[in-house]
Amino acid sequence: MIRIDASEGTPIYRQVIDQVKLLVMSGRLHAGEQLESVSSLSARLKVNPMTISKAYGILVDEGVAERRQGIGIFVAAITEQKAGRERRKLLRASLKEAASLVVQLAVPRREAVDLFNSFIDRFEHKQGSRKS
Repeated sequence: MIRIDASEGTPIYRQVIDQVKLLVMSGRLHAGEQLESVSSLSARLKVNPMTISKAYGILVDEGVAERRQGIGIFVAAITEQKAGRERRKLLRASLKEAASLVVQLAVPRREAVDLFNSFIDRFEHKQGSRKS
């Protein structure tokens, strides 16, 4: 589930943190589910185990994950209030990047908003189709 892009410019540990948070906040990872072990994830991603350990440590410090001594790292139970804050933080980061691109490309605001709305409609439609 977790993938990295070494050419992205974002530190690998930060990519791991952001992707785990996205998986948790989107409901694809649930409270109590075990995260992939440090050794397994580092081997699969071909990165130093300390990088994964650092990312997992930050997730634990932020309350997104919990360490169970001798067993591994698990998704923590998160209050809806905290989940809401995390979702807004993730969304804010992506929208900031998108807004910067809109300005750099000199795309008219209305056109950008319409395009954004069309993507929301498309994803809502796809999600609705899966539930049926």
